[in-house]
Amino acid sequence: IMKMNYPKDKFQVHVLDDSTDETVEITRKKVAEYKTQGFDIEQIIRTNRKGYKAGALKDATHLAKGDLIAIFDADFMPRPNFLLDTIPYFQNEKIGVVQTRWEHINKEYSLLTRLQAMQLDVHFSVEQQGRFIGDSLLQFNGTAGVWRKETIANAGGWESDTLTEDLDLSYRAQIKGWEIIYLEEVGSPAELPVEMNGLKSQQFRWMKGGAENARKNLIRIWNSEIPLKKKLNGTTHLFNSTVFLA
Repeated sequence: IMKMNYPKDKFQVHVLDDSTDETVEITRKKVAEYKTQGFDIEQIIRTNRKGYKAGALKDATHLAKGDLIAIFDADFMPRPNFLLDTIPYFQNEKIGVVQTRWEHINKEYSLLTRLQAMQLDVHFSVEQQGRFIGDSLLQFNGTAGVWRKETIANAGGWESDTLTEDLDLSYRAQIKGWEIIYLEEVGSPAELPVEMNGLKSQQFRWMKGGAENARKNLIRIWNSEIPLKKKLNGTTHLFNSTVFLA
């Protein structure tokens, strides 16, 4: 993150730290080190873990000085030109989110990671790209993307009543008229789970979160003024986890 090719006076970093172990002190020392180098960086520690990631994002959003917020999970290693590749799209005032494609640092680690990489590549290069080209409803994938701060506020902010707060806010923003851009050509490297329990936990969150979002947002979609085509696409999108039941 600190290797971003971007002017220091236009670049602020918040480390949202809900940790309760020794990494709190490790992070504190690293943040202090970058401060001495002239970076605008803060470690934001919460006294509770209410809302988990959604809660951390909600509590920290008002502390962001800028109009645009790039979000990365801890296992992502964006390239130095990430901001230069994404920020220009916000010259269009209708754009609320720019999402980039996930890449895989440890794809060749095992058969498990290769299969995960294949699944995610299909999601991004087929599903996300297809929805984008077809002018359908898109989703922010929780990380490796940039939000307009105004969009977050206008859509109602981060909410923790589903396990996939990223999908939830994506739909609420698009119902409000904001647009999402997907950039297939911009990759953001990340680490894949290397053992089965981690993968099962991740997939459970994604599937249950999708079902929760269907229950929460389907009525909103059908009561909105978005085109019928997008309503139908959004409905099938939110119900896509039912393929596992089949």
